[in-house]
Amino acid sequence: MAHEIFYNDHKFKFNLHHAWEELKNDQKWCALASSKLDGTQSPSVKKRRCEDGGEEASSQATTNGDHPTKRPLGVKAAKGAGGKRTLVDQLGVSDFQGMWSIKEKDLVAKERLKKMGLLESLISKKEPLSQFEEALKEKLIT
Repeated sequence: MAHEIFYNDHKFKFNLHHAWEELKNDQKWCALASSKLDGTQSPSVKKRRCEDGGEEASSQATTNGDHPTKRPLGVKAAKGAGGKRTLVDQLGVSDFQGMWSIKEKDLVAKERLKKMGLLESLISKKEPLSQFEEALKEKLIT
């Protein structure tokens, strides 16, 4: 049906069906189509300022009831923000460093317990120790 309407309006067949299927639900194009249908965008003014004055109207995506949803970051903006760390990321890093220091202390304690258990088994042996076991015992004592 839509293809017939397009053909009647433009006098040629719509041949970008695949692109339309990919983009029909994209937030950017949904906002553009809804603003054109509402008649809020005049052809002479390509960009409008929002009520807060900080962002352009094209940066607002679709409206769900009374509150609009933000469009996702573009490729360049995402790449530019990649080098910057947010406060949340820094808190995550500090939490990770704290956990790592606790883990290191835990590993040191486990290693010491392992050595003490080995030393205890060497001391409790009743038969004479071999040369290797005697060297290991002396190393563990110091």
